[in-house]
Amino acid sequence: MTTVPSSASERADAGDDLLFWILVWSELTAFAILFLGYLVMSVLNADSFDIARLHLSPGLASLNTLVLLASGWQAALAARENAGQRQQRIALLAAAGLGLVFVALKFVEYSSEWRFAGEESFHAFFELYFMITGFHLAHVAFVAVLLVIVALKPARSNVVMLATVWHIIDLVWLVMFPLIYLG
Repeated sequence: MTTVPSSASERADAGDDLLFWILVWSELTAFAILFLGYLVMSVLNADSFDIARLHLSPGLASLNTLVLLASGWQAALAARENAGQRQQRIALLAAAGLGLVFVALKFVEYSSEWRFAGEESFHAFFELYFMITGFHLAHVAFVAVLLVIVALKPARSNVVMLATVWHIIDLVWLVMFPLIYLG
């Protein structure tokens, strides 16, 4: 049996949920399109993609995977039903801090990869690589800032919403990592 929201605030919350999930699915669709483009190009340019991939830093990317997963764990701790406000703040700040560590490590990784982007035979690979990973990086940085803002005055609905978005960002990385780095 489906319950019908009885108050105006419950109806507004239901509308907010719908908009939130539309945003989540649109982001997942955008990443899916980027991944599909990458896969098509990697088939069409298999040799150059395989060689270009050798210039990546899978060790740093693996470390970043652990950092992002630890950050997601902190976001999950913040979203627990029984988490007190102090616990939420600490967990949200830890999640944001680890997200910013991810950003810093990604820039270190980029610094060693950028020089190969100009090589003609690697152009298609690095164009897609920087577009996909940069789009993801922008999401990490933006939501890390939002985590800090929400940590200042954590409302349960905001904590749950941001933890969900943070897990979506993790999910995208967990698809991206083997697709790009392990090919």
